[in-house]
Amino acid sequence: MEAKSDKLATLDIVLDGLMRRYKERVPDVGTILNAMVHTGIVNNVDEIENDHIAFRTMGVPQLGVRSFEKIFLHYGYEKRDHYFFEGKKLDAWWYSPPRETDPRIFVSELRVGDLSEEVQRIIRSYTDEVTSDPADSLDLDNGAEVDAFLHKPLWRTPTVSDYQTLLKESEYAAWVIYNRYYLNHFTISVHNLPEGYNTVADFNVFLEKNGIKLNTSGGKVKESPDGGLLQSSTVAEMLDAEFANGEKLRISGSYVEFAERKVLPAFKDIPAEQIQRKHRRDGFEAGNADKIFESTYSTQTGKS
Repeated sequence: MEAKSDKLATLDIVLDGLMRRYKERVPDVGTILNAMVHTGIVNNVDEIENDHIAFRTMGVPQLGVRSFEKIFLHYGYEKRDHYFFEGKKLDAWWYSPPRETDPRIFVSELRVGDLSEEVQRIIRSYTDEVTSDPADSLDLDNGAEVDAFLHKPLWRTPTVSDYQTLLKESEYAAWVIYNRYYLNHFTISVHNLPEGYNTVADFNVFLEKNGIKLNTSGGKVKESPDGGLLQSSTVAEMLDAEFANGEKLRISGSYVEFAERKVLPAFKDIPAEQIQRKHRRDGFEAGNADKIFESTYSTQTGKS
């Protein structure tokens, strides 16, 4: 038991570090959380349930999901379903958490070998700087070390020229080459919020009243075919980024997502106050995720 509690304490350090830096990098996070407190939806931000956090990786031998997942499997996460996004040339998996209070994790990986030779060459010119699996050299029981790793560049800062070449063929590739393992987004669970805010549709109204711009790809509310998972997301803000040789360019940052998980039919008669995470629709939905990926894409960020 001691070892398990130690691992969970380390996981807390890692998750806290991720969220702290993410809030610093994504101004919408503070805007939304402060508005939720100010409106009285929650008394403080600690009451907000984090449905899942997501990361983007490069599918090259020494990196990608096989490397990245070692960190969270160590803390008790369990690998679940695989998803394939043909148009975006991505594989993804989700991981269930060790505690009900922890976020699920969603990790996607670019199928580098499916891209043009020129784009593959550019990507590998950066990722080849990582000569061995970096997760293997981490002390996974040292929360501060893992936290630092998840925010440390793994290769040199790209040139504007390389970034723009990638952008034309794969906006995902461009995002990852610049951002590396930075947390891509976190997700507010809305189904446990008070009446009037506990559906994605209602919460979207609250967000737009507070000046938040929503991703419209596939509609503002993305719904799974079974109707059990509804999601929406903000549009990533454009950030002034510094590239190699001191060049600057406005690029896409990260975004915030919102999820509504319906109670499963088998549990529909359970009193509302007794409903737990295990009673709700779990997992993810490829159709929803496909549209939410576009929160960082120019089709969304380029709209005024």
